[in-house]
Amino acid sequence: MAKPPLSMKPTGWFQIAWSDEIAVGDVHKVHYFGQEMVAWRAQSGRLTVMDAYCEHLGAHLGFGGHVAGEVIECAFHGWRWSHEGRNVCIPYEKRPNRGRKMRTYPVVERNESVYIWHDVDGREPLFDVPDVFTSFEDGSSLADYYPRQSLYEPGLELHPQYVLENGVDVAHFKFVHKTPIVPVFTRHDFSQPVSYVDFTITFEGDENQSIDDVDSGVEAINGGLGIAVTKSSGMVDNRTISAVTPVDEHTSDVRFTVYIGRTPGKDAPRHEMKAQEFGQEVIRQFRQDIEIWSHQRYSDPPALSSSEFEGFTAIREWARQFYPDGRGGSAADLHSATTEAR
Repeated sequence: MAKPPLSMKPTGWFQIAWSDEIAVGDVHKVHYFGQEMVAWRAQSGRLTVMDAYCEHLGAHLGFGGHVAGEVIECAFHGWRWSHEGRNVCIPYEKRPNRGRKMRTYPVVERNESVYIWHDVDGREPLFDVPDVFTSFEDGSSLADYYPRQSLYEPGLELHPQYVLENGVDVAHFKFVHKTPIVPVFTRHDFSQPVSYVDFTITFEGDENQSIDDVDSGVEAINGGLGIAVTKSSGMVDNRTISAVTPVDEHTSDVRFTVYIGRTPGKDAPRHEMKAQEFGQEVIRQFRQDIEIWSHQRYSDPPALSSSEFEGFTAIREWARQFYPDGRGGSAADLHSATTEAR
């Protein structure tokens, strides 16, 4: 009998929106990890994500709930809740209900995105969200790039780990993307929750030929299973962010962001149009990957070739730390371990 799929409740940071989707005063409905949530932005600009159902009588704060200064007010009876999930006002009583608390989630806004920390054991964040610019320590910033281009594909039957494993997959470029590119990996570092994968780029049939120069290639930083940021150089300078967030036990939402670098001294309108075209090509190729992932079955153990063994083994071993059972999320493994312990 085939093993169950990987757990859809891994630990880590996961994207739930782009920052500009939630304006000051907005109450944004979201559903992830099987939970109804609301993301709301106070007048100060501070963003809060909390469970959606009011602790009073269970009204959904995403339906009629509104921001009042620095708190959110339930549409049903006007109970007000703070950024910390505390009840701060019952309009028809002299004092709030200090015994009830709404569940809130750690939030980080980075990469023009909104990320929440998810952990079934309720632990505080164990690592930080990588920055698509500053994490590469090359002095780049958002100002050096054209406005982002993005892709959003909701409710796909795929797991975040599929996307991360793509980062060590040498062979798929030729078959999925129909390109003669052959990556040559120069770094696999899976010693920490934030991992690193770098590779240079060669053409098939000439292992000594790079695309442009010795600096051509890709650097990837994986912030757990939920976020991967990449820096690509050698052709067109670009940065990408892939983010996969489980919705329920079967589906995930996929977000993909592309930034194309500006070229000083170039004709701005013409170069911006070229940048737009290149960004859309990057997105097109990512869609090709999505088509595979969304119809994929997790193979455990996989039938790896000798050239694939090191990368896939390393990333799967690294991925185990993000699952509640610490064994890669397989219910069959957990049951087996429990039986043996008896």
